[in-house]
Amino acid sequence: MPAAHSSHELVPADGHTVIQVRGARENNLRNVDIDLPKRRLTVFTGVSGSGKSSLVFGTIAAESQRLINETYTAFIQSFMPSLGRPDVDGLHNLSAAIVVDQERMGANSRSTVGTATDAYTMLRIIFSRLGTPHIGTSGAFSFNLPEGMCPRCEGLGQVSDIDVDQLVDREKSLNEGAITVPGYAVDSWPWSIMVASGFYDPDKKLGDFTDQEWKDFLHKAAVKVKVGSNNFTYEGLLTKIQRSWLVKDREALQPHIRAFVDRAVVFTQCPQCGGTRLTQAALSSKIDGVNIAECSAMQISDLAAFIRSIDDTAVGPLLGNLRHLLESLAEIGLGYLSLDRPASTLSGGEAQRVKMVRHLGSSLTDVTYVFDEPTIGLHPHDIQRMNDLLLLLRDKGNTVLVVEHKPEVIAIADHVVDLGPGAGEAGGEVCFSGDVAGLRASGTLTGRHLEHRARLREAVRTSQGQLSIKGADLHNLKDVGVDIPLGVLTVVTGVAGSGKSSLIHGYLADREGVVVADQSPIRGSRRSNPATYTGLLNPIRTAFAKANGVKAALFSANSEGACPKCNGLGLIYTDLAMMAGVASVCEECEGKRFTPEVLTYQLNGKNISEVLAMSVAEAHAFFPSGQAHTILGRLADVGLSYLRLGQPLNTLSGGERQRLKLAIHMAEKSSTYILDEPTTGLHMADVDKLLALLDRLVDEGNTVVVIEHHQAVMAHADWLIDLGPGGGHDGGRVVFTGTPADLVASSDTLTAQHLRQYVGA
Repeated sequence: MPAAHSSHELVPADGHTVIQVRGARENNLRNVDIDLPKRRLTVFTGVSGSGKSSLVFGTIAAESQRLINETYTAFIQSFMPSLGRPDVDGLHNLSAAIVVDQERMGANSRSTVGTATDAYTMLRIIFSRLGTPHIGTSGAFSFNLPEGMCPRCEGLGQVSDIDVDQLVDREKSLNEGAITVPGYAVDSWPWSIMVASGFYDPDKKLGDFTDQEWKDFLHKAAVKVKVGSNNFTYEGLLTKIQRSWLVKDREALQPHIRAFVDRAVVFTQCPQCGGTRLTQAALSSKIDGVNIAECSAMQISDLAAFIRSIDDTAVGPLLGNLRHLLESLAEIGLGYLSLDRPASTLSGGEAQRVKMVRHLGSSLTDVTYVFDEPTIGLHPHDIQRMNDLLLLLRDKGNTVLVVEHKPEVIAIADHVVDLGPGAGEAGGEVCFSGDVAGLRASGTLTGRHLEHRARLREAVRTSQGQLSIKGADLHNLKDVGVDIPLGVLTVVTGVAGSGKSSLIHGYLADREGVVVADQSPIRGSRRSNPATYTGLLNPIRTAFAKANGVKAALFSANSEGACPKCNGLGLIYTDLAMMAGVASVCEECEGKRFTPEVLTYQLNGKNISEVLAMSVAEAHAFFPSGQAHTILGRLADVGLSYLRLGQPLNTLSGGERQRLKLAIHMAEKSSTYILDEPTTGLHMADVDKLLALLDRLVDEGNTVVVIEHHQAVMAHADWLIDLGPGGGHDGGRVVFTGTPADLVASSDTLTAQHLRQYVGA
């Protein structure tokens, strides 16, 4: 393996300093020493789990943020999250680090693309100055302030209503069990109070109630009633449900009640503001006949054109700033979004690009920007734009650190650090540090795959029938009709915003026999881990119980064997109210999650905590047969050999979550699989393994539909469906269907141009 270059070789000739990392041991890093040139673009490569994130995010960015926090007074620090020092001997010449990651932009229903980018704030000021009639300050146009929000929906744009028919069966009486709400079964205590209330006949069918009886049954405010010889409080059914359950945070409800609430509560567009969130006064004020809500609903590329048409020296600088911001969003490939789009609906890649645009306008220099796969969700056509922005940040005098797998991004790097050689225990070393030409010649896994190209599939499989989609008009789809061939590998392509997800998730995902493996978060993921989520823990617990002659429940950190101090989490979480909570290792079990008694029981020389600390690859060898071996084999098949069995699911990336879901679904008898960008987070060498896995699924008689931008996956497809020609209202049409060879030979779509270049045709 080529040795890492020495620090002397890394100092640029013009005297630029370097960030010095000495003895980094965070997670799987093996005493890493590395020098990174400042004010340069450095790309970190290596297979998933090789240690890239541990070095970039867990060491460099984490220490920078910790040191900045230490500059505050002790009083202020007492209100801030306590950041532990990374496991590293020395870090020198750090600058302030700004992490631009793929974390979703919060689930706050009041946050939109407009509020997250400050575009809406600028728009509000412009309308407060130029809108006619003039209605007041910019606050009058804010749906987050009392003076601007619609009084009916309080600025949310939606009102919630309860579907009464999800609560009761009108064909039955109370004595026949008409109430279907959890906890209201016949003879239950709440049911008894309602029956004894005297407001209606318990033998009368609910459908025959008078208006007054129906009102008392559903809406009556709290009153005292006599049940037997005691007085109790009676409330109408709806009144009680709203008071007991609907004012609480949804996640705080018990699972069966949460499921009921999700079923019974219906959100509809606010009838007063029409979903615009604003007062009638705000909606009445217009510029050139257009109000602020109509501006917010425009596609960003169209809004930029509208703002360009406004010419008023009173707000000239503000118009210029807003125009520049909107044009930057369009330039980065987000022109199809609108300012009123809820921030929570953005994908991880979209969220990262929105954050990136915010930093482009910053006057700060000499900052370290840290990016996590910024090309996720981008068509090859858009990657060039992303590269231009990364270089722009660098040229402003900043240090740019990028974790990335795409050869197109690696190609523009001033410096490359390749970690590996493998994942997990087999990784954590610097395999190469130098320029791109040096990486190509290095012989490392990344170096060997840099010029690797998948070839067009020579013999495509024959369709075994079709799934038809007709008249698709969700979001920007324009009455699309298309046939998805059965029994083959179909890849759906097109630039961001062209309608791929709307077509497949909107019209295929809910059909019988269709399994969707996507990158969405997994609920309850702080306590869950790969062992619990895949069902792997069951055979492991059984094996421990059998070997030691004790109950299997002892070997679950969610059951009897859990450490009583941390309830089996291994961590103590401290809630800091308005700020991010802090996690610290439980002192009682030292993070092992189990009681001392449970840890005395062993299986082949290992206790349960040691087994859960194993990687999938280690555990696969440790359990040479049986159900555990089978499940671990599936996890290895989807490229997750490096994951630890007890690793909390909330630490997994979107790509890892998707592959974990795929491993579970592989055990089911399914006929159609939908995968959404399964190459996310995959090294070029692992993409070949993914293609082999997709082939195996198809060869076993399944239909596989993949939404994907990676040219290797396109080239490997039996059938391509290309949407476009652009994004937003410039998309929503099927611009090509056929084999990859046909696309390369005869089509002129953006996808065709890039695939032609990729395969060298």
